[in-house]
Amino acid sequence: MQRPSAGATPGSLARSTVILLGLASLAVAVAGIRAFRDTLGPTFLALVLVITVHPLQTRLRRCGAPGWVGVVAAMATVYAVIAGLVAALVASAARLVTLLPDYGPQFDDLLDEVAGWLEDLGVRPEQASVTVSRLDLSKVSGALQDILSGLASVGSNLVLLVTLLFFLAIDSELFVRRLDVAAESRPLLVGALRDFARNTRRYLAVSSLFGLVVAVFDVFALHWLAIPLPLLWGLLSFITNYIPNIGFLVGLIPPALLGLLEGGVARMLWVVAVYSLINMVVQSLIQPKVVGNVVRMSATLTFFSVVFWALVLGPLGALLAVPMTLLVKALLIDSDPAAQWLRPLLGDTTAETAAESSSTSTRSGTQPP
Repeated sequence: MQRPSAGATPGSLARSTVILLGLASLAVAVAGIRAFRDTLGPTFLALVLVITVHPLQTRLRRCGAPGWVGVVAAMATVYAVIAGLVAALVASAARLVTLLPDYGPQFDDLLDEVAGWLEDLGVRPEQASVTVSRLDLSKVSGALQDILSGLASVGSNLVLLVTLLFFLAIDSELFVRRLDVAAESRPLLVGALRDFARNTRRYLAVSSLFGLVVAVFDVFALHWLAIPLPLLWGLLSFITNYIPNIGFLVGLIPPALLGLLEGGVARMLWVVAVYSLINMVVQSLIQPKVVGNVVRMSATLTFFSVVFWALVLGPLGALLAVPMTLLVKALLIDSDPAAQWLRPLLGDTTAETAAESSSTSTRSGTQPP
């Protein structure tokens, strides 16, 4: 007869069995989410947007406005934000598509320079010509047109998103009252959900602020480097700032490409250097520290969440990575008394401070407050 492992209580599963069952359950859950990501992604985006604008409904209600006024104001705000973001993305791709054909001669000169560089490295002229001939500006335009087609194909998701926003905005006030009732029997779970909503709003506020700062620096830098349409690329960098760690790479591609066509490799390197410097100072040094303190997540967990949710939900998962991780953390860790020890490991400094205070009080023979 097999003896139970150390630390296991009679009738409980061994720790290795629990870990394997947890990993198997995680794999099944991830596969299910991927299968329905076209629905789950817009649904969670609608939830995040309604949570973000809910304080507007609360403020209008406290001012004595009817409930329907708050619902209309919240929906109008969210719809305006969505329309602005979609228009900016479409305009960025479309404008770049229309600009690229004008740089045909510059691109041909660049290809001749690349061919000469390859020959200097010892590549035979025939091989250099074949290699360079594979680089075609029309392929870049075709890729951008595919992106535009992909943006146009999300019309059905936008219809779903708009519909969900309507019903979620209507039910938000009723849901808050239901949370008050549920708090009587499940205070830890309700508190975790409220922390999720509060931290989501804080994250979006901080990301918007830093995105604005980065966009302003980028616009001035691109104007100084004589890159066409600096305001448009600054707006794109503001949008991509909502994707932690790797968002600036997406916003870097269009101005770097234009810098290459406008002024050669040197101009492109200047664009890359300026964007990298701004990203290193603002997005890599300052913003992660502030975001980590606001949402109580470590920088490592933030980066891993972007990679994980991008693999599961696609580009929308990268955009919603931090709010989705906050929701999972609220449901599985913050609401479970047995899992509170994990919170400091994930970057929750408040839990770590509380644990240190409790440990100090215990060593000194006093009870924590």
